[in-house]
Amino acid sequence: MTNKVQNDLPENYDELKKEANRTSSWRARFDAVEELGQYKHSKVIDVLTNRMNNDPVFKVQEAAYRQLKNLGEDVEQPKQTKFDIIKGTSKILLRIKKSLPADHSYEEFKEKLKKMRLDVFDAYEGEKGGEFDKWLETEWSSLLKK
Repeated sequence: MTNKVQNDLPENYDELKKEANRTSSWRARFDAVEELGQYKHSKVIDVLTNRMNNDPVFKVQEAAYRQLKNLGEDVEQPKQTKFDIIKGTSKILLRIKKSLPADHSYEEFKEKLKKMRLDVFDAYEGEKGGEFDKWLETEWSSLLKK
């Protein structure tokens, strides 16, 4: 990647746009946002604006904001949400817990979440970083009491 901003669309724009919207991988979205930020074009600005305003992972929102600022766009920094980054997360987790045998382990729960709702797993993993396992295990433990 170069630091020089180009005024045309990248040759791989369609692929980058698809990656920027990939729900199952915050890392793919982050990388696509970083690369798209090298091109000052209205279609790129639209994709970056969408990621800044709508991505469930704050790191991706921040990257899109930073790229838009670098392109000279007048945008407001996104605010980090304190609530579910994916609506209805606790109901999703409860459904997964109920689909497992009563004596299932945390690891079995984690694997089933990853298989059934990779979008949820990935978004929270991206948002929580190194605290993800601790957070998910706490959520799982609280579900066991319900």
